[in-house]
Amino acid sequence: MEEQFDVVDENDCVLGQLPRSEVHRRKLRHRAVHVFLLRSDGRMLIHLRSGSKVEFPSVWTSSASGHVSAGESYDETAPRELLEELGVRAELNAARKFAACADTCHEFTWLYTAESDDEVAPDPGEIADTRWLTPDEISAELNESPEKFSPAFRLLFSTWRQQTP
Repeated sequence: MEEQFDVVDENDCVLGQLPRSEVHRRKLRHRAVHVFLLRSDGRMLIHLRSGSKVEFPSVWTSSASGHVSAGESYDETAPRELLEELGVRAELNAARKFAACADTCHEFTWLYTAESDDEVAPDPGEIADTRWLTPDEISAELNESPEKFSPAFRLLFSTWRQQTP
């Protein structure tokens, strides 16, 4: 059975549930999370999305991310995605909520941060490669080649960077 998403209104209130493909085809508002995983030295993990992904294949994005399933909360989704995609358990801090827009693919998105020096175990079905970079290195790459990054990551990272000392 296809994954079900909560369809939400402009205030992020649930209107009902529909299958993932229908939500994306109709560009309906729904929910997602992104996690920025940081090392104690300040480097952030970014990952290259698998080339088999339907949306934004083979581009760099957040450490972990995913859709909020129907009936699930943002706070339940974030640790699940971090564990499924990277094999990491870490304390998560809710950093900021982003409104649904074209750059987020019509997803209300909560950005979480986590710090861990644990080894990561990327899910090869989701992740083609990973890199640990400083925020300055990520900013330089974003400025030089923005097309190599997902639109959501560009928005989330630039906003996070402006708000992070």
